[in-house]
Amino acid sequence: MTAATVARVLDGARLMPVLTVPDPGTAGPLADALTAGGVRCAEVTFRTHDAEQVLKTMASHGGLTVGTGTVVTPEQAERAVAAGARFVVSPGFDEEVVVKCGELGVPVVPGIATATELMRALKAELDTVKLFPAEPLGGLRTLRALAAPFPGVRFMPTGGIDAVALPGYLSEPAVLAVGGSWMATPALLKSGDYAEIRRLTAEAVERSMPCPT
Repeated sequence: MTAATVARVLDGARLMPVLTVPDPGTAGPLADALTAGGVRCAEVTFRTHDAEQVLKTMASHGGLTVGTGTVVTPEQAERAVAAGARFVVSPGFDEEVVVKCGELGVPVVPGIATATELMRALKAELDTVKLFPAEPLGGLRTLRALAAPFPGVRFMPTGGIDAVALPGYLSEPAVLAVGGSWMATPALLKSGDYAEIRRLTAEAVERSMPCPT
């Protein structure tokens, strides 16, 4: 699974809302708010009891390419893909998860925090990784330090990134896409404030656009 494969699934999207959705009843309105805000891709974390139902609802929306995150076992990967996930993201590198995703024919983006983990990903013939947790690890300084000796690797940094930090990450040539949860926080979902989710999403999409030359 190469960076080109991941990029094709993302269809050019460089902004990845990372969603933890406890109530599957909010999945439809959330998908509406995200697409109205201009995003085309989203990651539903496999952290909640009803994550599969959330995936099914959002994957059937039609306006989003939906994947799943926080996948830590092969069994979770299988369930997520059955529910409609088009790609799999993991917080760390697990060889069994990688193998299962290969069997399922879906791109997998494992999390890495060190050069050693990155080399394990490369050995598994993966050249796209998730730098996680990006900001606590040192943010752009760490990303640049890891990218330097591995020029062919593409990164999807996630973890602690907000709207202010977004443009800096996207300006890095090694960055394929950026994940963040600030657009649809648990508090916003609990209150049902989809107008604010749409506003934050639209703002993030605008920040992710290249500056005119």
